[in-house]
Amino acid sequence: MLRVRDNHFWDMLKMENTLPEDLEDAWDHGMLVSSLAGMIARQLGQSEEFCREIELAGMVHDVGKLQVGEYLYGRQEGTLAIEEMQYVRLHPVLGFERLKQIGGFSDKVLEAVYYHHENYDGSGYPSNLRGERIPFAARILRVCDVYVALTSERPYRAAFDLETAVELMIDEVKNFDMQIFLALLAVVHSEEMREMQEFTKRSNQKIKARNIKETIKMEAIL
Repeated sequence: MLRVRDNHFWDMLKMENTLPEDLEDAWDHGMLVSSLAGMIARQLGQSEEFCREIELAGMVHDVGKLQVGEYLYGRQEGTLAIEEMQYVRLHPVLGFERLKQIGGFSDKVLEAVYYHHENYDGSGYPSNLRGERIPFAARILRVCDVYVALTSERPYRAAFDLETAVELMIDEVKNFDMQIFLALLAVVHSEEMREMQEFTKRSNQKIKARNIKETIKMEAIL
């Protein structure tokens, strides 16, 4: 179920120098991850309490990126320098610290945010955890985060369709808990996904329009 935007909630999370488009992107991405995480948790037979917590974790999992926005999504020419990539990879820790500072988030939500970039084979970050040492909620977010990222428009590439996104994830399936990945496959081919796919389409159209405007601005300057 997609959420209604809570502007007060996001005003509380944003940083002093947060750009409006970063906040909008964080909301759209968070809402999609939240919805997908809830559907997967229910597919796996988790309690309603767990589902609500994973949905909240999905909404806020990338709040740390609001502090590293200048390095994201091709804003700077060329690929990220090594030191920039290292800084971007701090975003799970930065998000965890921000949520602790605000207060009111459960340990399960905080853990899910902190570890949502860990890979099942131990190749992720920030702690290189492997297998079931990664908290279950974080393993769900990892799968959801990758799927939503692949099916979303980016300044440096077009969104992938569902089938291509799944194929790309199969190529890297070592990164995921197989039980959760199979639940994702069941969910993305379900009737319940229709509302989420429509929201993804609208979000991608907004990003495309913004990218076109930025390109026109740059061409005018040059």
